[in-house]
Amino acid sequence: MENIDSLKNNEGEIEREDIKKIIPYEDPFLMIDKVTKLDKKTIIATKQVNQDEFWVKGHFVDFPIMPGALIIEGFGQAATLLLRYNIPDHQEKEILAYKIKKVTFSYPTLPGDNLRFEIKMGRKNEKGAVFKGKVFVNEKQCSEVKLILAIVDRKRFRNKFTKG
Repeated sequence: MENIDSLKNNEGEIEREDIKKIIPYEDPFLMIDKVTKLDKKTIIATKQVNQDEFWVKGHFVDFPIMPGALIIEGFGQAATLLLRYNIPDHQEKEILAYKIKKVTFSYPTLPGDNLRFEIKMGRKNEKGAVFKGKVFVNEKQCSEVKLILAIVDRKRFRNKFTKG
């Protein structure tokens, strides 16, 4: 993992390959393609939903709708990136989902759609942070989310759960 500001391009955006250097996700589970805005309190990230996504054939058969859990996952990944941006030693930490406080879905996401996650960070301390935001599909709000992410020591966490 690297210094996050050094990964921004001339427009202040972070591309998919550089996102992978910040958060520990890989295809097919990386749910954000680009960060278009990142400051200490806000992130805006996007995902192009493609016809070849791993869930398309089975959710739902003959009418593919992106599972809500994956929309929340994309929101959580963007929030994780925002939280890491606010932690000086973020490489030594794991960011984990702690609690989904509220989520609503009001519009479906289909292959070909473009998702935009707009997230603000609220209260933050050494143990975690609260995030609120909205998800848009082709400029129409499709979801609203409030969640809490936990911050834990990477080495201690991995050692505790490593089978050996």
